[in-house]
Amino acid sequence: MQNFAEVRRAVAYIVERLPGSFRPELSLVCGTGFDGLAEMFRCVCEIPFADIPGFPRATVESHAGRFAAAYFGEKPLLLQQGRCHLYEGYTPEQVCMGIRIAHGLGARSLVSANAAGCLNPQWEAGDLMLITDHINCTGTSPLLGPNHEPWGPRFPDMSRVYDREYQRLALETARTAGVRLERGVYVGVLGPELETPAQTRMYRQAGADAVGMSTVQEVIAARHLGMRVLAFSCLSNINLPDCMGETDLEEIIATVRASSGNLSRLLGALLPYL
Repeated sequence: MQNFAEVRRAVAYIVERLPGSFRPELSLVCGTGFDGLAEMFRCVCEIPFADIPGFPRATVESHAGRFAAAYFGEKPLLLQQGRCHLYEGYTPEQVCMGIRIAHGLGARSLVSANAAGCLNPQWEAGDLMLITDHINCTGTSPLLGPNHEPWGPRFPDMSRVYDREYQRLALETARTAGVRLERGVYVGVLGPELETPAQTRMYRQAGADAVGMSTVQEVIAARHLGMRVLAFSCLSNINLPDCMGETDLEEIIATVRASSGNLSRLLGALLPYL
């Protein structure tokens, strides 16, 4: 669904609380375990999700659940600390509301970070992956229902979802900064249960390198709006179907937090060029 009226109301609420003429150029969405990324920025205003009319609340403990208007150097950006998921019972339009709000405030680029299970046996837990493409296995889309033409076309092209110039810059910056950055395909699933060995084999055979429960809906909405997209996954646990060990949220969060310094270094060098 395309919840234009709700987004417009939320944008108006946020604009009234932003300082001066602040308008973000870029939206940065931080998922599980990436709360420390906020330390990179000079925050000038924080707005909890719960205060915004019609905005869903983040129910996952590791998600702060707020927007921050911030600067990186002279670049204004909207930091979304935490996200909402389909598995929390939210609809696709609720999950994507933060992206549409950021666009309504002026952002024309999206940088997304998530935690994901690793499907590629050649990689290790804690590695960073540049998302080059995705597979939508959630069974739904934020574009269902009548199309809001001012946002985008009825049938938006998805042949180049993740901006190739941004990917090139990210890879070059990672090499210069000495950050190991893999490249791969992300498969988005509904959740909240983790994958079985049989599902892991299926996703891998379909060409996926990482699996997670976020990002795909947001990215579809962003591309519908014409936003340029760059996305990263922290590979929080290894899914090897023939010898899968048990994992839990605490382990995933610990792995992401331990490796978030590499993403901070990478973003610190990359953001001025986006």
